[in-house]
Amino acid sequence: MNYVLLILGFVCVLLGVIGIFLPVLPTTPFLLLASALFLRSSKRWYDWLLNHPQLGPYVRDFILHRSIPIRIKVLSISMLWFGILFSVCIVSPMWLKALLLCVAVGVTIHILSFKTKK
Repeated sequence: MNYVLLILGFVCVLLGVIGIFLPVLPTTPFLLLASALFLRSSKRWYDWLLNHPQLGPYVRDFILHRSIPIRIKVLSISMLWFGILFSVCIVSPMWLKALLLCVAVGVTIHILSFKTKK
């Protein structure tokens, strides 16, 4: 079972890193999930993730403060809406457009529900 959790942790890290560059794929949730999976499977990889120079701050800040910096909130919501609106323009079915917009509204509300880190 530990190997399965470890592999899922690495998949989440990979998706989190891809999410840094793709606007519709979130980074922090995947890294938080990876940290939880690593915590249950390998302390070594959990420590690696928390101490990683680029990825660690995403996880550590959220775990410690349960807050998101205003710059990250603005950037993530802006990129989310840019990606969603672009997708809405290129998809045909109306139900899919509505679904994309509902997802965007839900994610926006979720992001705004967290405290803003000073």
